[in-house]
Amino acid sequence: MTHAEPRRSAQQSIMFESCIEDLHRLLPGRVSTAMAVRMHHGTDVSFHKPFPPDAVVFPHTTEEVAGVAALCAGYQVPMIPFGTGTSCEGHIAALQGGVCIDLSEMRGILRVSPEDLDVTVQAGVTRKQLNEHLRDTGLFFPIDPGADASLGGMASTRASGTNAVRYGTMRENVLGLTVVLADGRIIRTGGRARKSAAGYDLTRLFVGSEGTLGIITEVTLRLYGIPETVSAAVCPFPTLSGAVDTAIAVIQSQIPVARMELLDAVQMRATNLYSKLDHTEQPTLFFEFHGTEAGVAEQVGQVRAIAAEAGGTDFRWASKPEERSRLWQARHDAWWAALALRPGAKGWPTDVCVPISRLAECIEETSRDIADNRLIAPVLGHVGDGNFHLCFVLDPDDADEMRRVRGVNGRMISRAIAMGGTCTGEHGIGYGKIDELREEHGDAVQVMAAVKQALDPKGLMNPGKLFGPTS
Repeated sequence: MTHAEPRRSAQQSIMFESCIEDLHRLLPGRVSTAMAVRMHHGTDVSFHKPFPPDAVVFPHTTEEVAGVAALCAGYQVPMIPFGTGTSCEGHIAALQGGVCIDLSEMRGILRVSPEDLDVTVQAGVTRKQLNEHLRDTGLFFPIDPGADASLGGMASTRASGTNAVRYGTMRENVLGLTVVLADGRIIRTGGRARKSAAGYDLTRLFVGSEGTLGIITEVTLRLYGIPETVSAAVCPFPTLSGAVDTAIAVIQSQIPVARMELLDAVQMRATNLYSKLDHTEQPTLFFEFHGTEAGVAEQVGQVRAIAAEAGGTDFRWASKPEERSRLWQARHDAWWAALALRPGAKGWPTDVCVPISRLAECIEETSRDIADNRLIAPVLGHVGDGNFHLCFVLDPDDADEMRRVRGVNGRMISRAIAMGGTCTGEHGIGYGKIDELREEHGDAVQVMAAVKQALDPKGLMNPGKLFGPTS
């Protein structure tokens, strides 16, 4: 895939070069201008065109990040925070060049408080690293977006994932943050108390801000006890509507299922081929149950009865840890499995979220639209909270195919918004869904832009995201 370089004046070029020279002095041996490194840091997992930064820096502390930000602010050089690069809407593309601040070497677990069920980590710690560290405490952090993303990046994009139906998203599980602002100031938001009425909720402001307001360097998170019993199951259904109706009924019955994932027939075929499984290639729900032995047994019985009414009777169980790991790894590999259906193609991941009562209608209308337009676009998602995804498998050089893809995606988003939903449940806006954000929020986007202007008046923090090039 070709990449784009920003256009800049001779004076701007001089400013960029001077900034990079000063960064070398600030972080000796931890600044890279190699094209391979720059390209890696300007490319996410989607088909969006990559935009490499001018340089990549690797700080180790909040104070070093603040030093980088102060330098960039002085030279008016854009800054793009980077975690692991697993975002889906062009979040890390350096649309105006600048300095990518890679936080992956900030991997310190600063404090664990088992009695208070919380932990503070540096932003580069990944969810798997944290859970490995917590293993002997009897606690875990449940937010699981699939990729082994950094916790700072997960906070910045308001990540959720397969466990959100029971444990919520990053919004509910971040207690406090350390943030470096665009001018290099360091602030701390929130705290370890479980509630506070002191001032504006700045923590929630930065969670989901996609690096446009500041650089998250430390995160304080809620923890949970590892459940006594965990059981997982796969259940196929003869129809897509049967699977979706089962998911809706489970939620409306207030059964505390931990995970409930939908994969349509196309995605099940892809998953069988890619992960070497032998599940029935029909619309399928993946379940996981957490609790006491008696509690899990009760949940299972209730879900079985609901599924049976919709034709879902062939439950396959995965109770051993290795069986569950294989099952959920197959679910997490759904993106790569979809791409394997069409070797050489690119992927466009997209998502919406609707009120649970409108989920069946939204998915069914979208599935018909995909079929009518002769596209490969498996449907999967975290249907327990009304969130579902498409993975368009496409040739970006085929203008007619791209026209059909954009049409289906646009109609899906408009349909979701009309149903009281959102243009994205967890992927975020980046630069891929700017128009859709405006469609959803209208004049409220101007209020968001005013907050951005107040905290980043020079427009240096991840410019071109959320609001477009005029922000």
